[in-house]
Amino acid sequence: MADKLTTEAGQPWANNEHSQTAGVRGPVLMQDYQLLEKLAHFNRERIPERVVHAKGAGAKGVFKLTHDMSKYTKADLFNGEGKETPLAIRFSQVAGEAGYPDTIRDVRGFAIKFYTQDGNYDIVGNNTPIFFVNDPLKFPDFIHSQKRDPKTHLRSNEMQWDFWSHSPESVHQVTYLMGDRGNPASYRTMNGYGSHTYKWVNQAGEVYWVKYHFISQQGVQNMTDETAAKAASEDTDYLMHDLYDAIEQKDYPSWKVYVQILPYQEGIDYPADIFDVTKVVSHHDYPLKEVGEFTLNENPTNYFDDVEELAFSPANLVPGIEASPDKLLQGRLFAYKDAERYRLGANYEQLKINRPVNEVHNYERDGFMAYNQGSDVNYEPNSKNGPVEDPHASITPEQLSGATGAYRPYDQDYYSQAGALYRLMSPAEKDRLIKTIKNGLGSFDNHEIQVLETKQFYQADPEYGTRVADALGLDLAEIKE
Repeated sequence: MADKLTTEAGQPWANNEHSQTAGVRGPVLMQDYQLLEKLAHFNRERIPERVVHAKGAGAKGVFKLTHDMSKYTKADLFNGEGKETPLAIRFSQVAGEAGYPDTIRDVRGFAIKFYTQDGNYDIVGNNTPIFFVNDPLKFPDFIHSQKRDPKTHLRSNEMQWDFWSHSPESVHQVTYLMGDRGNPASYRTMNGYGSHTYKWVNQAGEVYWVKYHFISQQGVQNMTDETAAKAASEDTDYLMHDLYDAIEQKDYPSWKVYVQILPYQEGIDYPADIFDVTKVVSHHDYPLKEVGEFTLNENPTNYFDDVEELAFSPANLVPGIEASPDKLLQGRLFAYKDAERYRLGANYEQLKINRPVNEVHNYERDGFMAYNQGSDVNYEPNSKNGPVEDPHASITPEQLSGATGAYRPYDQDYYSQAGALYRLMSPAEKDRLIKTIKNGLGSFDNHEIQVLETKQFYQADPEYGTRVADALGLDLAEIKE
């Protein structure tokens, strides 16, 4: 037998098709509180979409630890072997709105929430090991350039290439994005990366630098712009559909979890700045070490509850894992939780999908939608046996020095790694890269932007820049200036 219809307050709902009226022909009565409740709730059904990563898909799963990492970190989820930790994941697009086609070329978000015994641990990365900017001060401007023109309200290739051409640190990521991996064939067939460098600390207080890599066990597969456009015309939720259907059919996707580990001083002395998210650490110098594997085996039971209200933050760290001096990461430690407080409310971490599996005890109180607060003491220090500090979570001391100031990046080599990435590509991949850049950078008439950007490609690799200049009909002598 079906459940009986009720209001949110649990009262029986007698008629869900006909409003109360004064006579057969109306008008509607103000006393019909069930009608008013239904309309009032409907008016408030939408919360603000994410400013960035608005379009996405999610799933739940489990992480299994296959290699003990206690030599490098005291983080509980990485200590031992065979340990399983539940998780939730969200894949997403950076630039488009919630209704935008999800096969348009874009960076894909790759965010994981581990529900550990020491609280939630979030790794909020992308399907690229690098990013466009390395300072949080530039992030809002970057996103504005990827969004809609304030005058026409249209997406603009000129806006984004204008920003990139004036931000040479972006050339590595631009090369990656315009290459084959800038358009994954599915969420299941793309790798993920923590992107930033993080700090691991073991039980003895020894410090290591780590970078996360999530390698798809389905293999990496991408789609051409033509295939992506066709998919978008037939199904604007193509990638979301693919992930949901695979899990529903019990074709559970999985990723191996690897890390690059750098001893503390070696990381500080590494030729490239490991705290600059526009750069990578060579696998030749520091090979990948396997940590474990995670599998996605459960679809959302309600998309809004399990995905739209799923909230991530790089500030969700656990003992044994700490932030690095990466400037962009430092900015994200504030920005993500602040965005969720705006979007979901002050108590968003009390929602089931965001709630940790261990018990929560603190002195935060009240605000919108607070519940189950009890009558315990709400201030500290106190004599009421309230929650006390846990030294286990202490941050490892680090010596800092230097004059305050607004500094340029420590490592200003923006080009060599972009050139190395270009030279790794096969001839066919290079052909597709040049074609994609031509279609974007050549889609508007602004000579200055085209020259500025092509100069960056030339500095990365002369062949790379020459081929772009030829494709755009630019004078090579102007590029070499």
